[in-house]
Amino acid sequence: MRDVLRFCEAGQGWLLETIRALVSIESPTHDKAAVDRCGRELQRRLEALGARVTRHPQEAVGDHLRAEFPSPAGQGGASKQILLLGHFDTVWDVGQIEVMPVREEDGRLHGPGVYDMKTGIALGMLAMRALLDAGTAPARIVMLWTTDEETGSDTSRALIEEEARRSAAVLVLEPSLPGGALKTSRKGCGDYELLIRGVAAHAGIDPSKGASAVRELARQILRLEQFQDVARGVTLNVGVIEGGTRANVVAGEARALIDVRVPTMADAARLDAALAGLRPELTGTTLQLRGAIDRPPLERTEAVVRLYHLAREVAAELGRDLGEGGTGGGSDGNFTAALGIPTLDGLGAMGDGAHAIHEHVSIAELPWRAALLAGLVNRLAKAL
Repeated sequence: MRDVLRFCEAGQGWLLETIRALVSIESPTHDKAAVDRCGRELQRRLEALGARVTRHPQEAVGDHLRAEFPSPAGQGGASKQILLLGHFDTVWDVGQIEVMPVREEDGRLHGPGVYDMKTGIALGMLAMRALLDAGTAPARIVMLWTTDEETGSDTSRALIEEEARRSAAVLVLEPSLPGGALKTSRKGCGDYELLIRGVAAHAGIDPSKGASAVRELARQILRLEQFQDVARGVTLNVGVIEGGTRANVVAGEARALIDVRVPTMADAARLDAALAGLRPELTGTTLQLRGAIDRPPLERTEAVVRLYHLAREVAAELGRDLGEGGTGGGSDGNFTAALGIPTLDGLGAMGDGAHAIHEHVSIAELPWRAALLAGLVNRLAKAL
């Protein structure tokens, strides 16, 4: 591991150049042309490492990239692969780089998407270089870099799950938790819309002939609060409300957009049933619920814990203590873990500012993160 670390330290210049190149090509999810420009650069760099890259064309979002590294001579072909997973779409519109340019400052590298999560992709590439240099690359490594994670992974989910089923383990290169800790749990996420229909009427002349959808919505929001269990991590947030047309008209329609987070699939089932069981309180109003828990939770299973302990052993050889924790945000690792595939998340960059103007990564921490990934892949490969 010390030799791998020295290789990664020597490759820091290459790593920073790669990160800069990827971050400089802005890639907001909704701009296919921009994302594909970044994808072409990423493909070129992956092929330069010896990967066989397959593009999965998409109509509305950027093309997803699958990169497979050939089996080293004499190692045969393992029945299972190790999957490195992440995305290169970002939340930042084209032009944001003028506001937050790619720059080094006080030991940090700044730029839109640098932390979430283009540095993670570059770390995966440096780890692969280290494995190839040491002659210890496993029989099969596959990288899957997708383009719509930030908007729910609608077009990539099937591809992610297909690759996961072929894999012995999935390593997600999303950013770490503070201090470099890995993510051994993530909440499941869901979006719901509660649509209420009432009866419109003149608020001054005929209020009794109306049934206010807005008043009904207010009652339902209070009802939703009762479904929460914040101590256990079950939360609902009514983030958007709309209703009515004019102050002097009893509202005929109203709606609420609801964000739901759950730590387990059992919680997801209970909460989904509770939402489906909502009933109107005011005469003359009706409710319609749309939505679901569309990103299952990444639960801290025994398989996840085994992966974490393996990573912790590698970190110890590098002279590091590696922590673990959970987060309320979801990633594509949620999908793979829900299939029962051992999944470990947060193996990417250390830094701060995901989706924020101060987004950055810590430069000094980059080499050991790449070495950690290389060591973990090597350990897993021996078990294939």
